[in-house]
Amino acid sequence: MSEHSKPKVLLFGAGSVGAIYLYLLSKVSSVTAVCRSNYDTIKQDGFIINSHIFGQNIHFKPNVVRDCTEAASSTALPGKPFDFVVVCSKAIPATVPKLIAPAITPDHTAIVLIQNGIGIEQEYADAFPTNPIISSVVYLPVTQRPAGIITHGEIERLELGAYPSTALPTHAKVFTELVKAAGGTAEFQGNVQLKRWTKLLVNASWNPICALTRCTDIEFMSSSLSSTDFVFAIMMEIVEVARAYGAMLSRDDAEFQLGRAKARIPKSAGVEPSMLQDVRAGRKMEVEAIVGNVVRMAEGKGVKVPKLAALYVLAKGLDASL
Repeated sequence: MSEHSKPKVLLFGAGSVGAIYLYLLSKVSSVTAVCRSNYDTIKQDGFIINSHIFGQNIHFKPNVVRDCTEAASSTALPGKPFDFVVVCSKAIPATVPKLIAPAITPDHTAIVLIQNGIGIEQEYADAFPTNPIISSVVYLPVTQRPAGIITHGEIERLELGAYPSTALPTHAKVFTELVKAAGGTAEFQGNVQLKRWTKLLVNASWNPICALTRCTDIEFMSSSLSSTDFVFAIMMEIVEVARAYGAMLSRDDAEFQLGRAKARIPKSAGVEPSMLQDVRAGRKMEVEAIVGNVVRMAEGKGVKVPKLAALYVLAKGLDASL
């Protein structure tokens, strides 16, 4: 495949998750990355990736820019619009659409959201009404500490689908195949929102709990006799909200997700969710996308979520202190 015939991809947010997909996509496309806090390090030295799946001590030096305006004028395949803009940054409301706008070509560029949370897509659909939106759920235990040093565990999986689910699936299917061709694990989903709710059972429970307590999941479960029951009760609140929105999750789904954490006892020190990583690094957290949106959606359907609402208020307070 000639360089010009390859898909042209911009990855926005080369943090830990972004670095892995930047590395994979570089094998099958022409990729540029927008780096922000780690720009100087990556520009000079690139990434060192240590992955249980893809290999150890991989030195990867991508083409990087500081922002999307610079990306749009990049010398990489000049004159060719970006086919995909892959957003791997934090899902902070009302920030990313305006930042990626210079790289978006109307009626052409597909926007891929590899971000946590629920209800995050609409602001992109509003900002770019003629562009395909691809929503995804990612399973990727990975950290970047210090800048440029990527440590990746045993799982890498993307579940992708069109947003809304009634939209044409063409671009979502093309991107799914692109990731698979790069050696990643990707699955097209006809209803990716169900997959988002499924992952939210983990994200909206463990993330705020671990951030507020400074514990990994296993450390929290070991901290008191009632801690595991507390996590399960929050998961069941999420199940009820999901069901109110047509995602038919069940008690079995909550038990399965909690069982995944229990199975790690006493094999590991536990998982360090993204919000806990943020707190330890003094960074802002994705409180609204992961917790706040669920609470507001619950209110919209009259579903009572007292424990989750309390976590939301406390997590907002913690976020304000960072």
